[in-house]
Amino acid sequence: MSQSALVSEQLVETAIAATGLDDFGEPTWKPGLECYVDALNNEARLHELGETVVTGEVVDYLSTRLGIVDWRRSHPEVADADVVPPIVIVGQARTGTTILHDLLAQDTANRVPLTWEVDRPLPPPESATYDTDARIAASQEQLDMVELVIPGFQAMHPMGARLPQECVRMTGGDFKSMIFPTQYRIPSYGNWLINEADMAPTYRYHRLFLQHLQSRHPAPRWVLKSPGHLWCLGALLDEYPNALLVQTHRDPLRIVASLTSLLGTLRRLGTDDISPPEIANEFGGWLIEGLDRSVAARIDGTVPADRVVDVHFRAFMDDPFTTIRAVYERLGLELDAGAEQRMRDFLVDNTTEKHGGHHYTWADTELDIGEWRERARTYQEYFDVESESLS
Repeated sequence: MSQSALVSEQLVETAIAATGLDDFGEPTWKPGLECYVDALNNEARLHELGETVVTGEVVDYLSTRLGIVDWRRSHPEVADADVVPPIVIVGQARTGTTILHDLLAQDTANRVPLTWEVDRPLPPPESATYDTDARIAASQEQLDMVELVIPGFQAMHPMGARLPQECVRMTGGDFKSMIFPTQYRIPSYGNWLINEADMAPTYRYHRLFLQHLQSRHPAPRWVLKSPGHLWCLGALLDEYPNALLVQTHRDPLRIVASLTSLLGTLRRLGTDDISPPEIANEFGGWLIEGLDRSVAARIDGTVPADRVVDVHFRAFMDDPFTTIRAVYERLGLELDAGAEQRMRDFLVDNTTEKHGGHHYTWADTELDIGEWRERARTYQEYFDVESESLS
């Protein structure tokens, strides 16, 4: 295990030196960076490779923020283009959100943030070279390295430079993002993020990021996705009041079991000290809190009934096009035949068996089924989410 400590000031100085820029825009990123670095030093149990990886990641987030702010200053017209009210998929992880996002991306009238452009957004992508940009290959090469270091991860969560990316990669630039406790064991940061962090400026940065991406490759309609939105639906809708939310639903205990397996694999990029029961208890508590907040958001009107489509996992997996048509109908749009065919072709080419599938068991969590079934009761009863078999 590495004995050196990360120093936030040094990370900031490294990004400034690498870019030749020093204006980060709003200083709202500073509390999150401090909390994140402190948690990495005291809780993450990083090995040497993990420390190298996370150092590079933090510098990349800071450098990207510097570059986007500088581009905005040099191209003030970027701010004049509104972000068309997006479709935002807000279900928890492991509930079908990824495949739904991938399918909606097959409609050319929908714009999703692709992994390569989120990873390397400077300069903004251009329509003329959007499918041939050299950054696509560079991004894919980096993703392929992840599979070499933690083999089997692709079977759990397919990644690709040309596949849609989640909003957590954008909100990471304000250092308030669920991507960080997903990747590393940092419970103090996760608790701060969920219970204390001010997410309003984070969504302002999120908008700024989308405006940047669409400045030279316009977006007819953004389709976004992240489980991280569930904990802060109010802040999301304050920034995008006309957004259409799509919330996917599944038995929370199945989600906990699946996430325990997924994170136990992913976190090996940063540490050798992996405890599935610890992951299950830590992330399970956050997950239930997010689901309960989604219930409260419906009851108190934070999420108006006409701004959301509910999708149940099994029904969606059995017949994805009923769900997709429901989304289009809510928008007053028609799913054209060409888009539907591309979606069907994508399904054929991207079956769950393509990478070997994802196998996990509840037993690995070492959690008490009765206790956690009770904790999930409020959410399951409100949204009529059936309990699944746990094996």
